[in-house]
Amino acid sequence: MKGLKSGLFLQAIKSPQKNLRMEAAVRRDLPMILIRLIVGLVFLFEGTLKFVRPGELGAGRFAELGLPFPYQLAPLVGGLEIAGGTAILLNFYAGDAALAMLGVIVADLITTRIPILLGRPLGQFAPAKLDNYGWLSFLHEARMDLCLFFSLLAILIDSGVRMGHRRRWYQSGR
Repeated sequence: MKGLKSGLFLQAIKSPQKNLRMEAAVRRDLPMILIRLIVGLVFLFEGTLKFVRPGELGAGRFAELGLPFPYQLAPLVGGLEIAGGTAILLNFYAGDAALAMLGVIVADLITTRIPILLGRPLGQFAPAKLDNYGWLSFLHEARMDLCLFFSLLAILIDSGVRMGHRRRWYQSGR
């Protein structure tokens, strides 16, 4: 009985250290969890809106921008955004999803925001009707895209890319 009591006493002494380690791990991981949460929700909702409001945010918007095959491309991008947002939210292949979503954001910046920066069309992509063009208008119009771009970079750096790096059945478990 004496050994049992001393074992419980030692366990009680070790418990505060374990709690401190757990608290430190939560503090370390919480910022990235919050970034994943907001980025995942944004892409999940934006992808869903491409289906719910196709004329305004889906194929109609893609046709207005002059993108090729808007009626095929909009549902494809919407589905990709839903899948990518869900993967980022669940932290399931989050780095791979972040890489795909970076492609979506870069395409959005090129087709809609860079013409605002230039103040003239970029190829077939005309700038939106604004009072002013240039850096300030670009930064104002692209603020959400830039936040998503850098958040996706953070997720990509934190998670890494797993696709193509699958361990085969004959490889060691390390």
